[in-house]
Amino acid sequence: MTAWFTLGENMTDRPIVVVPSDDPSQCQGSPRLKPLENRAEIRIFPTKVKDFDELVERSQGAMAVINSRSYVRWGKSEFDALPELKFITTCGIGTDSIDLDQARDRGIVVSNVPGKTAPVVAEHAFGLMFAAAKRVVFYTDGMRSGRWGKRDGVFLQGKTAGIIGTGNIGAEMARLCRSFGMNVLAWTFNPSPERAQALGVKYVSLDELLSSSDVVSIHVALTDDSRGLLGARELGLMKPEAILVNVARGPVVDEPALVAALNDGKLGAAALDVFSTEPLPADSPLLKCEQIVLTPHVADMTPEGLDLLNEGVVDNVLAFLSGAPRNIVT
Repeated sequence: MTAWFTLGENMTDRPIVVVPSDDPSQCQGSPRLKPLENRAEIRIFPTKVKDFDELVERSQGAMAVINSRSYVRWGKSEFDALPELKFITTCGIGTDSIDLDQARDRGIVVSNVPGKTAPVVAEHAFGLMFAAAKRVVFYTDGMRSGRWGKRDGVFLQGKTAGIIGTGNIGAEMARLCRSFGMNVLAWTFNPSPERAQALGVKYVSLDELLSSSDVVSIHVALTDDSRGLLGARELGLMKPEAILVNVARGPVVDEPALVAALNDGKLGAAALDVFSTEPLPADSPLLKCEQIVLTPHVADMTPEGLDLLNEGVVDNVLAFLSGAPRNIVT
């Protein structure tokens, strides 16, 4: 039996809430779990789940799951093996780790935590933009190898930022860019004059945004509509010195097309926190791109971000246990 630790004592008659794979650490040790200890038995597995069988073993008996890591996937096979499961909450906005149709068919409620960490994630995106513009990784790698070479950086003030997706994170990224003196264009699936005025942005077509922007920052959820949103054609519309920032989801961008654009000099730089396959494989061609900045899907991983997410998932579970689920995705 895989080891876990339980919060709360003598709670075998309480509903079971499982955190099946809390690696890297998200929920363990958080004081935000205290209110939930009085309502449920909480089982936290601090090590990374290895496979389907171990995930099912860890989740046996659970009424609710806190999916603290998006690499843990939930679909038909998992749901079939866990008939007592009635609720899943993600530790963030994205729900692409869950087959929502299969959950809906079984009456499993899925919730997320929207908006809470928008300033944290947007700040990370802003930092990635700066790192790419100032060639931070390029220069650091060069100096470590004894190279004292120079390549022009990008002066960002007065340049144009194109924001793809203007939800909570995209809106905050737009605010940061505007406050720094950048012009801001935006594109979203459902633009409106009211939203444009509230955010202080100009909505344009995706093609216009790509061709006019010096920085393109992606903030859309991964859906059937957004998967592959930026392919070879779209990347080809961007300025050859432009910077692409992605803190949304990896599959929104065609990675082979991105690698080709970077290596062929058709794109100035890329700064990525998300990837089509996570963890990023050691042989990924992205790792060989010269003008690239990479972080391992950690945009919300600050003490403040972790605390906000833990507060959100606990509130979600408590609301479900009270019969009034909140932040429902399906």
